[in-house]
Amino acid sequence: MTNFIPNPHLRGTSPIDALRLIRSEQVGPMTFFRLVKFCGSVEKAIEMAPSISKRGGRAKPIKITAKADAEREYEALTKFGAEVVMYGEERYPRLLQQIADAPPILTVRGHTHLASNTNMVGMVGARNASANGCIFAKKLAGDLGAAGNIVVSGLARGIDAAAHRGALGTGTIAVIGGGINNVYPPENAILFEEIATTGLIISELPFGMEPHARSFPGRNRIIAGMSRGVVVVEASLKSGSLITAEYANDYGRDVFAVPGSPMDPRCHGTNRLLKDGATMVETARDIIGNLAPLGELPLAEQQSLNFYEAPAASLDEQTLERARAAIIESLGASPTMTDDILANTGLTPHILMAVLLELELAGRLERHAGSKVALRMGDAA
Repeated sequence: MTNFIPNPHLRGTSPIDALRLIRSEQVGPMTFFRLVKFCGSVEKAIEMAPSISKRGGRAKPIKITAKADAEREYEALTKFGAEVVMYGEERYPRLLQQIADAPPILTVRGHTHLASNTNMVGMVGARNASANGCIFAKKLAGDLGAAGNIVVSGLARGIDAAAHRGALGTGTIAVIGGGINNVYPPENAILFEEIATTGLIISELPFGMEPHARSFPGRNRIIAGMSRGVVVVEASLKSGSLITAEYANDYGRDVFAVPGSPMDPRCHGTNRLLKDGATMVETARDIIGNLAPLGELPLAEQQSLNFYEAPAASLDEQTLERARAAIIESLGASPTMTDDILANTGLTPHILMAVLLELELAGRLERHAGSKVALRMGDAA
């Protein structure tokens, strides 16, 4: 069993306050956690974020979601039969907590106890899947479920829907790309209700939000983050399923692929995954026998491990002003390692974090993989 990572700064936080912060302007998952760490609590972050953004050079301070708006969302999702689950709660998916960009809150509907199961396998594939691909995915999901695994997918048409149907009897989790009440595609409305009755529906997006193309990569990261491994059944070379596999690789999870005909474009992506080192799948045994033991799963860099540091909000303005000038001078349009900024400026990580957060909330900073940051083009010299 993977150790659960508590979050001392979220203890005692109300769902309303958590909704207010994560739904605010310029605040995504990682910014949420940086703010909470910087300010010491969600409540303090709500209070201080506008002035922090102003110090970073924003003309108008960011807008924090009004309490009344958060209360309306909470009331609406509660009436819908959904709940809010916060990072650090026992009901929060165990493996998802390990990724650096874990959602601070999830809205869920169904059997929340399924989220604490660590034997999860993601299954994704083509929307325009072949009949044989859907038959295979359904059987594979059923066999994985019979062996004690929870199948996680994205409720899309094609392979996703087939995987969910195959695992309905043993428990399946659907991560969706819109608000918890938005079924997409519409033809999966009956399947949506079946999963809500016997499994679990998960979303990180606001209640009522329509699915958009830009929201699906975020959904894919959650599927990969929740799972010990991800299996791709059919996928073209430009398929979103390959994004899920890429996330799985980034998070240190196993990647599996079902081989297909080189004459079928829907199999070019899966065959490419196999060339790149994915494990070939013909039966569920190929997955079950090759999943890394839980104790050996590498942890992503966790924002939660740093929450035990003292909040940085007590830094005085004179110190921050000097640091701000030095850091901006060290930054440009090309991504720079934060370690290099520390070496160039002689500042402490504590102060660097404070200034980068100011610039981030002001919309002037871009973060890149590998602890790299850059100024947005309008701010770069």
